[in-house]
Parts: sequence; structure tokens; C-alpha cells
Amino acid sequence: MVHVVLSVPMGIAAFIPTVTLLSLATGLLCTFPLALPFIYFTFFSTRIFAKVERHRLAALHRVELADPIPPLRPGSIWDRLGQRMRSGARWKVIVYCVLLMPVGLALFTALAFAWCGSLAMLLLPAYVSALPADTAQFGLFGVSQGPAAAATALVGLAGLLIVAPWLTVGLGWIEVRFARWFLGPDIGAELVEQVTRAESSRAAAVDSAETERRRIERDLHDGAQQRLVALAVDLGVARQRLETDPDAGKQMVAEAHEEAKAALKEIRDLVRGIHPVILEDRGLDAALSAVVARAPIPVELDVDIAVRPPASVESAAYFVVSEALANIARHAHATRAKVAVVRSGDRLIVEIRDDGIGGADPSMGTGLQGLAERVTGMGATLDLLSPIGGPTTLLVEFPCAS
Repeated sequence: MVHVVLSVPMGIAAFIPTVTLLSLATGLLCTFPLALPFIYFTFFSTRIFAKVERHRLAALHRVELADPIPPLRPGSIWDRLGQRMRSGARWKVIVYCVLLMPVGLALFTALAFAWCGSLAMLLLPAYVSALPADTAQFGLFGVSQGPAAAATALVGLAGLLIVAPWLTVGLGWIEVRFARWFLGPDIGAELVEQVTRAESSRAAAVDSAETERRRIERDLHDGAQQRLVALAVDLGVARQRLETDPDAGKQMVAEAHEEAKAALKEIRDLVRGIHPVILEDRGLDAALSAVVARAPIPVELDVDIAVRPPASVESAAYFVVSEALANIARHAHATRAKVAVVRSGDRLIVEIRDDGIGGADPSMGTGLQGLAERVTGMGATLDLLSPIGGPTTLLVEFPCAS
């Protein structure tokens, strides 16, 4: 109801300047340079009004409309004017500013008729005797004091309790559809964008999984596998030495034992890199505490998660923090860092800060590209702020509705 009522003054406030500016710009087209300021101000003022309307829809209808107008590409003043003139979204905003007043007046009239008419009929028995001829005229028939007035009051009560509220909801729906058509993004373009994002996320997820597979294969081949091969050779030589030189054989067995423990440690580290057991058993807080304890620089950890997110989100957040701290240790030249993890509604927010030299760039192969692919595959967002000289802030938001 508030939105419908406000549409009238808002429509007047948009209609008068928009029509005035359009009239002046059209009338001065024969002297084109004089029309330019009015053309520019028409686009500017309607764009501002459209933003106000989107905020009004969000506040009163809980409807969020994205701005469909693309940013202007760099160019001369004439290029930018041409971009504005060719933008269908900008012209739809101008049409909205012109049509809001008549549409708002029509909807307000229907709203006022429903509520005021229902109230008038409900109170009719109280004032019908004060009307001329003690009769209320309703077109082709009249209602006087008595059963007819009581029946009219019942109709008015039904109007107040049923018809007017539902009509108000319907009028609000019409206004939302009207605003969505003129102020929101094109539905077809929005669907295409969603499909494109889904395809990009799928490709990123596949690339991330393939990268992880290659890492595991490389770690096994270069680490644990080589140690186990060397261990087998050492044990074979030690078995022969035990027969001819027991002391040397015992020394080789002791060395093989140490090599076996080192191989076991590498395998445990590799398994921890795939999915740490502590993460599954005790959650993100405990797992990240272990990561922070192993960091070569002091790291402050702040975890505020009232409800555990899904396992896939926990795992992704764990690896984001682990990789980010590893990058800080290798490249940032930082003296301290801070990790904050908080769940807000259906979002898990991870923030990593350091006081290093800054200048982090995902395209430079510092591991940030792999992080971006990992989070993109889950529908998350990654924002990096790293000016030259620091500090660096990495912010990742995961969807975690459960």
C-alpha cells in the first residue's frame, strides 16, 4: 500500500523534469550543440531516479533489481554519447519515468476506491439517514435504512477484510512487474548470463580437480614412491650384508627404518592435504588452528561459526586458508597475518590479511589462480585487494545453505 501511494508523488517528480528535458532537447535538435546539455542531463537524471526506484522496491517489496545499464567504454565525448543513445536499457528507464505517473495514478485510484468504498459501505447504516431522501444512490438502484443498508454494510465488511487487501497485493505485484520490465535486466540476457556462469563454474571445477589429481600424482611419484623404492633397495642390500658383515647390515637396517618413517610422514602429509581427519572430526576451527600453528609467521585466527557449514564448504575454506598462508610465507615477506572466518546467514566468509609487500596478482602464478578456480567451481566469489607496498586482503564468500 505504501509503495502504491508513493508512486503518485514519485511519478510526478519523474514525469515533469523528464518530459521537460525531452521537450527542450527535441526542440533544440536543429541547433544540436544547444541540445547536448539537455540530452546528457536527461540520461543522467533518469539514471539517478532509476536507482532511487530500485531502492524503493528493495525497501518495500524486498525485490532486488540489478542495474541493467552496462558501464560506458572509454572514448571521446561523441563515442560515449553514441553509447548512451544506442543503449536500450537507458531508453527503457526514460520510458519508465514518463509512464510512472499515469500508471501510479491508475493504481492509486483503484486502491483508494477499494478501501474507501468498502469503508463507506460498511458505515452506510450510520449516515444513510443524513443523505437526501434518506437514500444512498448506487447507479441504477438506491439503498435506504433497513435490511438493504445492513446488506450493504456486510458487503463493505467483506471488501475491507478480503477484497481490498488482496487487491492491494495485486496492485503491488503489478507495480513490481512494471518496474522489473523497465528497470531490471532483460530476462533472456539474465538467463544467458546464468548459463555462462554455470559453464564457467563447471569448467573451473573440472580444471581444479585435474590440477589436484596431478598434484597428488606428482607428490606420490617424487616423494613417497621414490623413498619406498630406495627403502626396498636398502633393505635388499642390508639382508645381504647381515650374512657377511652383521654390524654394517644392522646400520643399514637402522637407516632403512628411518627412511620408512620419513616415507610414512610424507604419506600422512599427502593424506592430510587431500582431506585432513581433524577437519571432519572437529570442524574448521580446530583444523585451521593446526594450520596456523604450522605457519612460519605469527597468525591471528578468529573463527565464528555457530552452525557448521556443509563438508564441501569446510574443505574448500580449509584449503583456501592453507594455500593463502603458504603464499604469504613464500611471496609476501610479511611479519604477521590474520585469518577471520565467520558464517553470516547462508554465506561463509573467509578473510586473510597480511602486512607484506603487496602486489599479489593471480596471473603471476603464485597459487591465487588455483584458489580462484577452486572457489569459482563452488559458486563462491573471490576478491583480492593487494596494492603495491601492501597490505594484502583476500576475501572469499562461499554459499553454504544447508
